[in-house]
Amino acid sequence: MDQRKYFSAKRITGLAILLALVIVLQVFGSYFKIGATSLSFVLVPIVLAGILYGAIAGGIVGFAFGIVVLIQGAMGVDAFTLILLEDHLVFTILLCVVKGTAAGVVSGLLYKWIAKKNKYVAVFAAAAAAPIVNTGLFILGSLCFLQDSLAPMAAGYEGGKTVIYFLIIGCAGINFLVEFAINLVLSPSIHTVCRIVGKRTK
Repeated sequence: MDQRKYFSAKRITGLAILLALVIVLQVFGSYFKIGATSLSFVLVPIVLAGILYGAIAGGIVGFAFGIVVLIQGAMGVDAFTLILLEDHLVFTILLCVVKGTAAGVVSGLLYKWIAKKNKYVAVFAAAAAAPIVNTGLFILGSLCFLQDSLAPMAAGYEGGKTVIYFLIIGCAGINFLVEFAINLVLSPSIHTVCRIVGKRTK
């Protein structure tokens, strides 16, 4: 790969815009709501980075997403993340960073692989992969290493539930469904953006 082309001004500018979008959407995401449910658009720029600029770029934007989540937790904006940070500092940092990074990397790789046959299907697959990987790693990591922190929360949830029920239904379930639906609904728009940007960068 041509290093100059990979680090071109257009590429760096595009990546910077997507990084800024991740920060804005994560910080102000709680203001986008239907009833009590927040609409999370933050995975969309991560998917776009993976599609437009490759898996590494997707990973960089996903990494930034994880860092913003941690900062919000440390500042007390996200009470759930703050509790996990206080109980398991190192692992919570790793979990937030790894799940965001992996979501971008997997989206980028999946798009590259499927786009050889059908670019439209590849966009849908990449968009679907991001919330699946992000939420899946969160649940898996929490079950493996954060059960002692989550047990008291689960006990107080709806009169007492198991940790896995609390994680899937109380924490990740609604967020995952919303993120998944948003990504799929916006997939045609993502495909259009990719076509326009692709033509301009040729």
